[in-house]
Amino acid sequence: MTDLPQNNNLYDQIASLILESKQNVYRNTNTIILKMYWQIGQVIVENEQKGEQRAVYGKAILINISRKLSLEFGNGFDESNLRNMRNFYTAFPIWDAVRPELSWTHYRIISRVENESIRVHYLKHAIEGNWNTRTLQRNINSQYLGRLLQIPNEENTKLHPQQFVKDPYIFEFLGIPLNSSINENQLETALINHVQLFLMELGKGFAFVARQQHIVTDTSDFFIDLVFYNYYLKCFVLIDLKINKLTHEAIGQMDMYVRMYNDLKKAEDDNPTIGIILCTEKDETIVKYSVLKENEMLFASKYRLYLPDENELKQLIEHDRVKFELDHE
Repeated sequence: MTDLPQNNNLYDQIASLILESKQNVYRNTNTIILKMYWQIGQVIVENEQKGEQRAVYGKAILINISRKLSLEFGNGFDESNLRNMRNFYTAFPIWDAVRPELSWTHYRIISRVENESIRVHYLKHAIEGNWNTRTLQRNINSQYLGRLLQIPNEENTKLHPQQFVKDPYIFEFLGIPLNSSINENQLETALINHVQLFLMELGKGFAFVARQQHIVTDTSDFFIDLVFYNYYLKCFVLIDLKINKLTHEAIGQMDMYVRMYNDLKKAEDDNPTIGIILCTEKDETIVKYSVLKENEMLFASKYRLYLPDENELKQLIEHDRVKFELDHE
């Protein structure tokens, strides 16, 4: 029995070596597959660029080639996938920009994003957030990056809270029927029951801290709906849920919570606390003439319990982006 700790240590070492080897095999295999698909895409693009006539008959050529390849090498080389390989090379014409952490399915999805800068950001977010392909597709469909108040600038590496706060937030994963009547406690419970998806929607670096966190002062007791910590920003993030539109009372309450948290909970090496009020609608007059106007650590964002169609989502994002830029000129 005295040898048990030593045996456990030996087991852990061997298991670690096996896991590491399996991971290396996966990474190497995935890199080989991606490189092959990238090179096939390169050959197709270069062949098409030899002349206009080849471009005109490109579809017929790909169909014939895909049939031959499928007969000899099996599935994976049909016309549709050959086009995906071409799109892959077109989207990432420099092989060194391809990251082996992501699978071929990831790259098929990302390659459809037309904007090069947005495409690169989705690549980074997918790796940092360890997004599976379903999450990646969902986030592209919901314009995850477009809903950020500020998309990070490659030339400026300094982090700002605006790079981590969205407007609107999309909670379609809760599965709440569109016309159902819920209260704030039910919404809070639903978010906690789906906390992994909620963290994904919040963005990178968020960790759950508490629900209904009890804050005690000399004279009163307060309860904060949801508390998170963002390890990129190195600060606490308080979230207050409202099932109706924004009010000045809600803004005043959150302002008090943030000041209180900075005084009673924030450690010396933490950055100032961020407060986010999630509401169904915002009154622009209240936003303009409240502490939201001056305080860069307070935010009010809308949320939707469904995934809006493309036009509605664009309108929501554009309206809030213009307002944000005007307010911060």
